[in-house]
Amino acid sequence: MRLPAPRIAPSILSADFACLGDAVAQVAPAADLLHVDVMDGHFVPNLTIGPPVVKSLRRHTDLYLDCHLMITDPADYLEAFRKAGADGCTVHVEVDRTGELVEQMRGLGLDVGLAVNPETPLDDAVPWLDRIDLLLLMTVHPGFGGQSFIADVMPKVRQARRLIDEQGLNVAIQVDGGIDERTAPVAAAAGASVFVAGNAVFGTDDPRRAAERIRDAAAAA
Repeated sequence: MRLPAPRIAPSILSADFACLGDAVAQVAPAADLLHVDVMDGHFVPNLTIGPPVVKSLRRHTDLYLDCHLMITDPADYLEAFRKAGADGCTVHVEVDRTGELVEQMRGLGLDVGLAVNPETPLDDAVPWLDRIDLLLLMTVHPGFGGQSFIADVMPKVRQARRLIDEQGLNVAIQVDGGIDERTAPVAAAAGASVFVAGNAVFGTDDPRRAAERIRDAAAAA
């Protein structure tokens, strides 16, 4: 299996929101995209940010804004995220109405992502693989940063990589949760290509160097 070149997506969930622009600028040279975790306190037991923060971020960075919508009713907010400056949005297959959401995102000009929780079988996402740009396989249970990597998700990553390669699809496999220098190569070897890292980047004294080390570790897998 030929592994894709790794891309790093620092998650602003772990950044200092009091000086978010500075935090993003610090890590930008080592980032391929910026991961924005959106939680509604309903789909997941936490509440974070919405389109106004994305709009503010857009004024401060040219990075691709990758918005992960851990919310019950994404259809109500997709247009607002697009107008705020999101480049792509990822919705959860567990929300259902996947076909409608995919069509809505395409119509808005958003790149289309589909997320799968650790306990959800990949089969739930397979019917949509040829209609999406990114498959996010959660390596923690969504809702809070700082959780431990769930290695049991790796067979799902390998299965997804096999199906995507067999069908010749241009779909990135993203992993999110507990990603650091130790776990990134594990996920890369299974077939992941986009690595979301929060605490392992913004929780260090040198976020840029931390992101670079995660990329190097994934590339060495």
